[in-house]
Amino acid sequence: MRIQYGFLCMFLAIAPSAYALETGSPPVLAPLEQQAQAAHLSAQFLTRFHYKPVPLDDALSARIMNRFIKSLDPDRVLFLKADIDKFMADSTKIDDAINREDLQIPFTIFNVYEQRVVDRMNYARSLLKQGFDFSVQEDYSLLRDKEPWPQSEAESNELWRKRVKSDWLRLKLAGKADAAIRDTLDKRYENSLERAYKYKSDDVFQSFMDAYTTSVDPHTDYFGATASAEFDISMKLSLVGIGAVLQERDDYTTIRELVPGGPAQLSGKLAVGDRITGVGQGENGAIKEVVGTRLDEIVQMIRGAKDSIVRLDILPADAGPDGKHRLISLVRDKISLEKQAAQKTILSVKDGDATRKIGVITLPAFYEDFEARRKGDKDYRSASRDVAKLLVELKQDNVDGVLVDLRNNGGGSLSEAIDLTGLFVGKGPVVQQRDAGGKVNVESDDLPVPAWTGPVGVLINRGSASASEIFAAAIQDYGRGVIVGEPSFGKGTVQTVVNLDQVAHNIKPKFGELKLTVAQFFRVNGGTTQLRGVTPDISLPGLSDPKSFGEASYDNALPWTQVKPANYAPDGDIKALLPQLQSRHDARIKNDPDFQRFVEDIGELKAQREKKVISLNETERRNEMTAQAKRLKSREQINDGVDTGEDDGLQANERSLSADIAIEKARKNAKDVLLNEAAAILADEADLQAGGQR
Repeated sequence: MRIQYGFLCMFLAIAPSAYALETGSPPVLAPLEQQAQAAHLSAQFLTRFHYKPVPLDDALSARIMNRFIKSLDPDRVLFLKADIDKFMADSTKIDDAINREDLQIPFTIFNVYEQRVVDRMNYARSLLKQGFDFSVQEDYSLLRDKEPWPQSEAESNELWRKRVKSDWLRLKLAGKADAAIRDTLDKRYENSLERAYKYKSDDVFQSFMDAYTTSVDPHTDYFGATASAEFDISMKLSLVGIGAVLQERDDYTTIRELVPGGPAQLSGKLAVGDRITGVGQGENGAIKEVVGTRLDEIVQMIRGAKDSIVRLDILPADAGPDGKHRLISLVRDKISLEKQAAQKTILSVKDGDATRKIGVITLPAFYEDFEARRKGDKDYRSASRDVAKLLVELKQDNVDGVLVDLRNNGGGSLSEAIDLTGLFVGKGPVVQQRDAGGKVNVESDDLPVPAWTGPVGVLINRGSASASEIFAAAIQDYGRGVIVGEPSFGKGTVQTVVNLDQVAHNIKPKFGELKLTVAQFFRVNGGTTQLRGVTPDISLPGLSDPKSFGEASYDNALPWTQVKPANYAPDGDIKALLPQLQSRHDARIKNDPDFQRFVEDIGELKAQREKKVISLNETERRNEMTAQAKRLKSREQINDGVDTGEDDGLQANERSLSADIAIEKARKNAKDVLLNEAAAILADEADLQAGGQR
C-alpha cells in the first residue's frame, strides 16, 4: 500500500516561525487561474482513465459537496443550519463549475468556515473567564457527525459551552488547578484561532480536490505542487525525522502510517491512529501544545537534525475522552533499507511432552533496492532475497515450522510479493491483475523448487494490506499454510501517479500530480482481495476498529468481485487440518490467562468506542474513575509495567485511571500474546502433519 497524500497529510522529517495573533476577520481567499485549470484537467483524467470511471455529473457533485463540508466541520460544531442550506443550494453545480474552470463555490464555503472558526474560538476563550458548575447533571455528546446542525447562534453557544466545560473537566479530573486549566485551554483555542488567519489559497484548493478525488474512490488522490514535492521526498525516504505520515483529524495531528524501518516504527511506542498533542525539542525541552496548530507547522517541529531528540505528548488511538497521555522520546534518523529488512527469531513452543522450535520471520514491508538493481548490483537487497537467506539459516537451526509475521505490513513491491510466494510454493501463478479495459494478466513465479517445504503460517492483522494480502491469499489458496489473525485491510487496487504538468507541457510545476486507480488485484482462485481482504483460517482478536480502519470503512470503496480462477494446483492439506487446529486453539486460549486478559481489554475498548455521550458531572465522573481503578487493581494490572507517573507538558497530565490504562497495557502485550498463540498454532500444524494425535 503506497504512502498516500491528501490535503492534510505530510511526511515527517525544521522550526516554525513566530506568529503574532491577528485580529478582525480572517483574509478572504480566492482561487487562482492555474488551480481551476488543474481541477478541469484532473476531471478529464478521472472520467476517462480511472479503473471504474465515475462521470462528473450532478450525483458526483453532491457527493463532493458533502465530503468537502464534512472535511471542514466533521462534528457539526462550526457551521449553522442556515450556512448548510445556502451551501447545498449549489450542491449540483460543482460539476458544471469545474468544467468551466470556476472554483468560486468551494472558496465561498471555505471563507465562511474561516469566519465560523474565528467566531467559535473567540467565544470559547470568553467562556474561560467564568467558572463552571460541575454539580449539575448534564451530558456532552462525543459523536456529533450525524447530529443536526445548530439552528441558531444561541444553540451553537450552548453546544460550545458544553464542549469547553468538558475540556475543563478533563483537566480538573487530572488534578490541574483552575489557573493552569485556563492557561492550557486558552492556548489551545488560540492555536486554532491563529490557524484561521494562516490559510492560503493552496490549502482551500487542496482540500476541495481531496473531496473530489476521494469521492471517486478512497485511494485516488490529488497532490498540489507543494504536496507533490512532499510526496516525492517521502517516497525517497530522504528526510531526517521519525518516519511517520501524519494527517489532521478533528484538530488533532494523527499518525496515518508508520514507515517501516523508521524511528517511530522501530521504537514500538507509536501506533496508527495515535494523536500528537504536544512537541518538545531535546531531552528536557518544554512541551509545546499543538492541538489546533497547522499540520505543516507541526511537521516542521518534528523534523530536525539526525541523532537529535524530539519529544512527543501522545494521546493513544485507543484512548477515550479521558485518555491517559504518554510522553515519548524519539531519536531522529534517516530511514534506511537496512532498518526495513526482514528479521528472524526462534520461539520455543511446548507441545505435549516435547518442545517445538518455530522460526518467526518478521517482514515490515515488501522492499526492494531499485537503485542497486538498476545499476546491476548482483547482491542488491530485497524482501524475498533476505527471506531466502533467513530460511537457509532457519533450516540450519532445525526449526519445525516457519511463521511469517506480516502484521502492519502495508505492502510495497508487487514483484517481491510474487517472489516471496515462490519461496514457499514454487513455480506457479500468484496473483491476477485486471486493468480498466477488462484485460486480465496472470503474474507467476518461476522458482522451480520451494526454498521451504515444511509447515508454514502467516500472521496478519487489519494493517496488513496490498502486497501482504497477495502473499497471504496465495498461501491460503494453495493450501500451503495456515493464515492466522484478523481479516486484512482489503486494499486490492492498483494506483499510478500522473504528473499533470508533464501532460500540459508546463515548464514550471503548477498543476501538481494525480494518483488514480487503474487496476485491481485478484487471487488465483478468482476472488479479489478488494474490500474483504484475506479472511484468516483461525481468527485472533485485534485492537483495530473495522468501522474506522480498513477498506470496508470507506463508504465508496470498490466492491468485491471475481474473475476466472487461474490455472493452479493446490498442493497442501491444510484445509483438512483446520478443524483440529481450531479445536486445539480454542482449548489452549481458554486456559491462557494472558490471552483472556487481552480479550477482556478488547471488550473494554469496544465499550469505550461505543460511548456516545460523556457526563459533565464531576462526582459521577470521579465515581466512574474509582470503579475502573478497582477493576484494574483486581486484575493486578494497574502497576504491572504501566507508567502511571506524572508526565511533563501542557496536556501530559490529562489522565485518569480509566480503561485506557488497561488498553495501553493490552497494546504493549498484544504483540507477544498474539505472536505466541500464532506460533503455538503452527506447532500444532507441525504436529498434525507429522501424524500427531495429541
